[in-house]
Amino acid sequence: MARKLPKVLTDEEKHALLAQLNKRYVSPHRNLCMLRLMLEAGLRAGEVVSLRPDHLNMTTCQLTIRNGKGAKDRILWIRDDLRDLIGSWLERRTPGAWLFPTRAGERVPTRYLRALVKRLAERASIPEVERVSPHTLRHTFATDLYRETKNIRLVQKALGHADLSTTMIYTHIVDAELEEALRNFPGAVPVATAAPTG
Repeated sequence: MARKLPKVLTDEEKHALLAQLNKRYVSPHRNLCMLRLMLEAGLRAGEVVSLRPDHLNMTTCQLTIRNGKGAKDRILWIRDDLRDLIGSWLERRTPGAWLFPTRAGERVPTRYLRALVKRLAERASIPEVERVSPHTLRHTFATDLYRETKNIRLVQKALGHADLSTTMIYTHIVDAELEEALRNFPGAVPVATAAPTG
């Protein structure tokens, strides 16, 4: 039985999801930072809530993931505009150990992130909302990175996968998209009919 491919958000769905968060307010500002880190750096829910302020170098945009799955560290980089968004969050967050704490200074529960992503997906009218979760954002990042680079080992490194076979699913997603595109390709040359004889 073929393995079902994970749901991946389109660009329009990503924008619609993030548009539900108004960064003028404290919690939505924090949540926007967390969701963008999952979408743009492939962090797991547990990794994003475990970030500490010293894990992000605000000068180089280098992000260190400590004790990821398998107790492994990995190094990632984020875009300047996301670094700036997090920088403005740092000015209003509750002081404490966590980069994205609750108002009480505690670590955000991963179950909160799961409920948040589901709620925002419903508001954004994303199809198959029952399949949308924080891991969907990670799948979306990985698929986008593979589309951009065509380098599956680079995707493996970014995700922190120990085994390349785990990462190979993202090539299948792109292959499935290619198959659909080619099957529905409107530029097919019409088949010439034979000229009537006699």
